[in-house]
Amino acid sequence: MKDTFYLQISRKSAIFVAMKRTVRYLLSMLAIFAWSTLTVKGQQPADTLCVFSTDSIMHHAERVAAYFMRTTPDVGADSYVGGKRRNSKIWTRGVFYEGLLNMYRQNPRADWLQYATDWGDYHQWVSSSDSEAKNDNADYQCCGQSYLELYNLDTTQTIRMQHIKMRIDGMMAKDKINQWTWIDAIQMSMPVFAQLGTITGDSRYWQRMYDMYQYTRNKQGGDKKGGGKPLFNTQTGLWYRDYQYDPPYKDLTETDKDCYWSRGNGWVYMALVRVLQFAPGDESHRADYVNDYLLMSRALKDCQRQDGSWNVSLAAPSNYGEAGSEGPEMTGTSLFVGGLAYGVRTGLLDSTTYLPTIRRGWYAMRRALHDDTGFVGYLQGTGAKPEDGGVITYNSVPNFEDFGIGCWLWGAAEVYELAQQIETDITLGIENHIADTPQHMHGDDASAQPYFNLQGLRVLNPQHGHIYIKGGRKIVY
Repeated sequence: MKDTFYLQISRKSAIFVAMKRTVRYLLSMLAIFAWSTLTVKGQQPADTLCVFSTDSIMHHAERVAAYFMRTTPDVGADSYVGGKRRNSKIWTRGVFYEGLLNMYRQNPRADWLQYATDWGDYHQWVSSSDSEAKNDNADYQCCGQSYLELYNLDTTQTIRMQHIKMRIDGMMAKDKINQWTWIDAIQMSMPVFAQLGTITGDSRYWQRMYDMYQYTRNKQGGDKKGGGKPLFNTQTGLWYRDYQYDPPYKDLTETDKDCYWSRGNGWVYMALVRVLQFAPGDESHRADYVNDYLLMSRALKDCQRQDGSWNVSLAAPSNYGEAGSEGPEMTGTSLFVGGLAYGVRTGLLDSTTYLPTIRRGWYAMRRALHDDTGFVGYLQGTGAKPEDGGVITYNSVPNFEDFGIGCWLWGAAEVYELAQQIETDITLGIENHIADTPQHMHGDDASAQPYFNLQGLRVLNPQHGHIYIKGGRKIVY
């Protein structure tokens, strides 16, 4: 797809305006028809709000964000879960801000930005204490992703990147590449390396993240950490959470099945998408990341439940988690739906094959919401396997709400951007637009030139239909 294009509209402008006014209505009717026969356990059939449109998606995302901001007004307040005090920059809160800032990319609301910058300011943009950073624990690097996104919004605020860069540079000074012993760590840390490589122009960050990713992928399994066996099963396209859950370990409900924890796979899937978003198109290992992304996409499509969600154990559809759980699980579901939406939007995935999966997934995400409050149901609490994290129901409250809400917002933002693209294509009469791959995804000569907004700030994730500066001229992306 070319950066600059010219539209030739032969019909009268009045007809064109009328088309624009009817697009959302038509999309709504199609969505309602398609999902009218589906139900989620314990709820009524789909209602008229379960539509695949930007207006509907943003409406619900705003309610979800408002719920968390209303119930957590103090961005610096510690949490006390299980009798343990934790600060508000741990990984659970970092994931929330990943989701909020992904939505901010679609709708730059001042209150969202203020809430995020207040959080960073409170912590003085410090990612971890010396004791927390002692073993290069990825959980204490997760907040750095949002720090760096906020730095990109105002590059005069160098304090926002200094501390997390110092911590990652400390890792880079060592010869070790085996710190990511569990797959959650891929999401908590890997995108930080991708961001720093782009911000600094230093490709060593990209090489180190690749080396660490490959070690986790191929050698962290076995009978101990770093046991030499893979955590990624390329035959199934799914990941074991860590060495404790690869074979001979089996699912506890369907004991003939391997154990592939939903959210653990969601973390990897989300990380791959964010690396593809943050690193440039010509990053030397991009094809390997894309290949793993495609393997996972095919596997995840086959694991989707009839109601559009995914349950906690991907290979064992009868495993709902702890006794009393109802089936759907939204942390994994949201990450899968968001990752699939990214693939269709960028042309990595075929829209005919995957768009129905995304639509069903969004329907499940939407039906998990409580309309009166913005509360998200079906969130599994913290843990490492399908049975962890408490009972999972429409009304259950997990031990930590922040990261689950962040997962939901992150996925919703990717769905929103895809829906926006579809609505634009229908309005403008562009055929097969969503299957085209933008040039900046391929690493050709054109992709080497960065995009800047009209204020002169570099844009890592340009949006279709927006005006940017590239190569010294204004273009419509």
